[in-house]
Parts: sequence; C-alpha cells; structure tokens
Amino acid sequence: MGATDVNDPRYYHKVVDCQWACPAHTNVPGYLRLIAQGRYDDSYMLNRESNVFPGILGRTCDRPCEPACRRVRVEEKPVAICRLKRVAADLRGDITARLPKAPKQKNGKRIACVGAGPASLTVANDLLPLGYDVTIFEQNAKPGGLMRVNIPAFRLPASVLDEECGYIIDMGATMKYGTPIDSMKALLAKGYDAVFVGSGAPKGKELDLPGRHDDPGKIHIGIEWLANVHFGHVERIEPRVLIIGVGNTAMDCCRTAKRVGATDVTVIARRGRKHFKASPWELEDAEEELVEIVENHSPKRFVVENGTLVGMEFEVLEWTEDASGRQKSTVKETRILPCDAVILAIGQDNAFPWIERDVGIEFDPKWDMPVVDKTTFQSTREGVFFGGDAAWGPENIIWAVAHGHQAAISIHQHCQGKPVTERPPQGMTLVSAKMGMHSWAYSNDYEPAKRAKMQHEDLTKRFADITVEVELGFTPEQAAREVQRCLNCDIQTHFTTSLCIECDACVDVCPTRCLTITTNGTSEADLRTRLSAPAENLDQAVYVSDALPQTKRVMVKDEDVCLHCGLCAERCPTAAWDMRTFDLKLPYAGMMQP
Repeated sequence: MGATDVNDPRYYHKVVDCQWACPAHTNVPGYLRLIAQGRYDDSYMLNRESNVFPGILGRTCDRPCEPACRRVRVEEKPVAICRLKRVAADLRGDITARLPKAPKQKNGKRIACVGAGPASLTVANDLLPLGYDVTIFEQNAKPGGLMRVNIPAFRLPASVLDEECGYIIDMGATMKYGTPIDSMKALLAKGYDAVFVGSGAPKGKELDLPGRHDDPGKIHIGIEWLANVHFGHVERIEPRVLIIGVGNTAMDCCRTAKRVGATDVTVIARRGRKHFKASPWELEDAEEELVEIVENHSPKRFVVENGTLVGMEFEVLEWTEDASGRQKSTVKETRILPCDAVILAIGQDNAFPWIERDVGIEFDPKWDMPVVDKTTFQSTREGVFFGGDAAWGPENIIWAVAHGHQAAISIHQHCQGKPVTERPPQGMTLVSAKMGMHSWAYSNDYEPAKRAKMQHEDLTKRFADITVEVELGFTPEQAAREVQRCLNCDIQTHFTTSLCIECDACVDVCPTRCLTITTNGTSEADLRTRLSAPAENLDQAVYVSDALPQTKRVMVKDEDVCLHCGLCAERCPTAAWDMRTFDLKLPYAGMMQP
C-alpha cells in the first residue's frame, strides 16, 4: 500500500484525539502545556481562538474530547480537559487588550442574527473584526440565550456569562434586547445582506398522557420551568417532585428543585443507566445531592384525585435484545409513585411559527425543521443561515460554537459574492521539539497520577442559595499535577525514510510495541495482522513509510497505542525519528486564499 501522506493536516490532526473529537477542534495539548508553564493568559487566548467561551465551556461543556483522550488507553480516567479549561479562565489576568477588534471603517455589509445564544455570538465574534455591521435580536433583556435561562447559576455564574458575552458585544455588535422576531418576512424586508438564525430549540416536549391537563399547575415543562426559576417567576415547588427524563436538562431540573423547596426528588428513566443521555458527572452531582434515579419505568398516566395531582403510574419494563440486536421491552408490572409535582424533561423541539412558509425556506415535512446544508449552514433561501440548536435540534454549546464558525465563513463568502461551497482549507505547522541530543521542548515523562477530584461546596451552603457555584475548581496543586497527565498527542513522531538504517533500535525501545518494520502489504487490513502489537482500533490509522533504503521494507506505526514518549527519537542513531509539534491552522471567516 502507498505511503501515508503526513503533509495532509488531517492525518496528524486525527492523531490528536481530543482535538479531533472537539467540534470546534480546540488545541487541547497546547493550552494544557501553557497552564503547566503558568501562562494562564496565553492558555485562555489559545482556547478562545476556537471555542470562544473558555470560562463558560470550562463549566458546562459536554466534553466530547474526554472519552477520546489517549489517557483512557493507559488507565480508566481521561485528563480533566474541561476543568483545566476553567483553570485558565479563572486564573487569567486582564486579556481585553488581546481580544479581536472591529475596524472603525465598516465594510458596508449588514448582518442580522436572531437570538443572542452561543451560535449567534460566535458568528458576531468572527464577522465584527472583518468590518461587518452585526445586529443581534434577543427576546430577553440580556445575552446568552439558553445558556442564561436554562443553565442554573449554581453551574454557570452570571458573572462568567456576562463577561464572555461582553467580550463579543463590546466589539460593536448592535444589541436589540426585548425584541423577539415574529416574522422572517418582515426581517428580510429590512434589507440585511445575510440573516443568521441562532434561536435555539425553545420548545420543551410534551407528554400527552391521561390526567395531563387535570391539574396543569403541578405539571411543568422542564426548560420553561427552569426559565421561570431564572426570572424569579417560580420561587418554590412542592416537596415531592418527579422528573421525567434523564438528560442534562433533567439533571438541571432535579438539582434546581432541591434548591426551591423540594425535599424528595426522583428522576425517572425509561431505560437502564448505560442508555442515559445525561453526562456521567451530571448524574454524580445529582446523586451527591440525594436525588434518586429510578430505571426502567415508562410513564403511563398522571394520577389525579379530586382535581389534585397525587402521583404517576408507571409500567416497570424489562429490556431484552432480539436476534438483530434491537432492544425490546416487556411490561413486568405497573407501579404508582406518589408526588406533588412533575417536571417533564424528555427533550426539546425547534419552534418556527415566525418563519412564513412562502419566503423560500424549505422545511422537512417529517420534523418541520428547516432544510439546512450541513457544510455551509445555508437554508434553501440564499443568504439565510441556521446554526446551533436551531439547525438540527438540541446539542451542546460547543456544537453551537462550531456551527457559528462555519456559518460565519459562509456569510462572508456570500457577502463577497463568492460561492458558499468554497471553504478555506485547514493548514498546519510542524516544528521539531528537539532541544539538544536527548531533550525535548515538552515533558515526556509519564505521570502516573490519577485524575484529580473536583472539590465541591458543602451541601448546606449550596442549598441555601441557588446562585452558589457548586464546583469550586481545581487548586493550583491539583491543576499542576493534572496537566502533567496529558500525553502530548500533538507532539508527533515524524519519520524520515531516507535516514533509516533499519537497526531496530526504535522497535526495541518502544514501550507499547507500536512500531514494526515489515514487508509492505496490499492493504491496511493485511498490515494490521503483522504488527508487533494487535492494531484493533480501526478508527485510528496506521502510519506506513515509503520503502526503506536497505531492504525496501516499510516502517509501520500503530497510532492508536503510541504514547508520544519520544523514546524512539531519543534512541534513533540517525535522527530518522523526530518529535515535532503539530499545530493545526483552523480556517475562519476571511481566511480564504485569493
């Protein structure tokens, strides 16, 4: 098979598993090393290039990077990437002078953003420095969208949200607070050069079962109830509360209920724990606060007596797998759980009653969702773009940020009269980390420490004030140890074929047996059967060199099990192996080559 093309940025990018898994492709190893050096300002700014909201995401991100972390191949727990992001955000100094600036002279193009959530703010972040006049329409009195009204303050303090939203707004965005958009046709008539819809998924799903409307004041829609708590419309809830659903919104609901009067809170899950949508750390925090989670219960009816909700009846399910692997349930029995209130947190839907169906924006007839191109984020009407939850339904904040970056590229292309399908390419730099014969510009010692444990506020304090942040953050000592657990996956083992003398020194010294010198094969599948260690992870590539000078065999490396320790490069007598720092150059609006 042919040699691996390491000049394609995508190859080494995929080796940096955490960065590859992040929707915004944040340079995780890079900002962790900056934390290790005490360079918190630099770490924060490196973070901000791609994820825009380091302080917010350091508290609320769904952490797709962590399951991908190479550390889980060494031990069970990944590096605490998300919480280290918060370390840089909390310990940084004044970085306002380093933030992007909008030019005084505008470029004459006007952009309208619907909603002041993370997707719209990211679009503004990317377009304002290019001279665009960006107006953001927000129905609430402050920015942040669902980040503000649906994420409780005990997880995301308002001060953090205000500061990071302010960094973007202060560039010169025109904010129209208290201004819901009720007509796309009317908005388009205002002559904006492009419109971005980042209005989120503001409609909670219903559970239309018998008894649902017999005592409506005691049955709440999760995201609406959280918003009502945020705005002070709800200050108390009844003592016994059932939460239907087991996603992250359900976790916010059950923990909030504990803070506004509930003493007995139970979360009801239709399936077993391995199928829960809530993040593991969200479940852990809820259970620490004495929330009970009941599995394999399917709601059947609301039990209402004399006009008052007194409980819910459930079918107790047993799940089995059929021959095709599909899960099937059978009802073992029915059970009534007493309660005084119910919060429904079974999902969210988009709501677009304000988009007329005759403005050229097609909607999927099955889901009543706008048809949006997954690369350009443009709808079927030229110049109208969607992103965040408004595009394809509820996702995490980091996905909204990634959407905003891509939509901003398209908006810029559209406004410059260029095809939105033309995307700026990714680039990279690859620089040797060598600092002498046997030393590197990174710490390549393996740190055996276990993952740091987050410190939490006492239960009594957190229940006394709903605004008290539960997670206290890492201590400096914890942060210093945790960053050393990173295996520096962006420090690539770069091979120069012409220098290899096939002495096998690298093969002998490799602690994970990831290197093999062998005859070439007709396919990767063939090579995988002849490597020093089983190469069973088909999602991770194997590197194949050109034919070696002496025997015309090839050097093969299983990227999956490499620890980036640098021993191969230290042992190599001819410097055929080198440790090189890979830096992915992400494309943003305005970066298209002429």
